[in-house]
Amino acid sequence: QLQLVESGGGLVQPGGSLRLSCVASRAITSVFNTLDLGWYRQAPGKQRELVGLLTTDGITNYADSMKGRFTISKNNARKMVYLQMDSLNPEDTAVYFCYAHGPYGSFWGQGTQVTVSS
Repeated sequence: QLQLVESGGGLVQPGGSLRLSCVASRAITSVFNTLDLGWYRQAPGKQRELVGLLTTDGITNYADSMKGRFTISKNNARKMVYLQMDSLNPEDTAVYFCYAHGPYGSFWGQGTQVTVSS
């Protein structure tokens, strides 16, 4: 069973940056390479929404509000996926979830809190 574990959340001031990390533990590299990887977020009182998705073809799709500010990348050898967030604003406050989808199904991390506040 694939397990996703996020880290890197915290409190950041408006205009600041933060990088989230997610490790796909219990995954062998060959399986990790078959996964579409991405991030979702859920703000208080709102539905979970897509942040961005990096496909196995190397194509990354972002939600419109995050284009140009957020960047998803991965390291296959380390089985890690990252979310670099720049120019953060209070509307980005949410719990951020790592997500993976592949031949064996869809998987979610437990989430990490990001709070943007002065």
